[in-house]
Amino acid sequence: MKKFGELLSNVKILTALEKEGFTEPTEIQEKSIPVILSGADMLGKSRTGSGKTFAFGLPIIEKIDIETDKVQALIVCPTRELARQVTLELRKVANACDRIKIVPIYGGEDMAKQIAALKSAKIVVGTPGRIMDHLGRRTLKLDCLKVTVLDEADEMLNMGFRDDIEAIMKACPKYRQNIMFSATMPKPIAELTSLYLKDPVTVEIGAGLSTY
Repeated sequence: MKKFGELLSNVKILTALEKEGFTEPTEIQEKSIPVILSGADMLGKSRTGSGKTFAFGLPIIEKIDIETDKVQALIVCPTRELARQVTLELRKVANACDRIKIVPIYGGEDMAKQIAALKSAKIVVGTPGRIMDHLGRRTLKLDCLKVTVLDEADEMLNMGFRDDIEAIMKACPKYRQNIMFSATMPKPIAELTSLYLKDPVTVEIGAGLSTY
């Protein structure tokens, strides 16, 4: 098992991880971090609890350009609970880095406060419906976006968000990195993969993941 110091180079990230008690990456983190840092598209197959939030979040934070006050990463989650959880986990590390602001956007929260927060966001974590709301209002600007993450993509499809996902992906810049995580691989996920991921590297954790 490698150490985080063998995967990441940002000293502030490593110090924050150590402070939180994280010294060794999980399997999904060890395999995913180098792929994401390389800039390749990635399809991750892993179940909840495998550590996938840090698997995509840590390399994204490391690659953020702190000199640009624009949204550089968009993480799409199926529920407000997951969006909140992802935000809290990544803030444990991002708060130790200079000017890396993570903003969650989901329904049930004050729109005006979200609009104000988005003006200085570098990473946005949100649910499909609220992301679509902000895109429609032009309060979420993706012209400088570098990476898009679909977290628990199978759950989003099960909840009927396919049209929103496709609209969000089409609103993103053409040249960007795409990352998708899914516990199962039904046909619709395979279709999304072929549509939006270019020559993706597949990282699979755990044998016998359902394909339906």
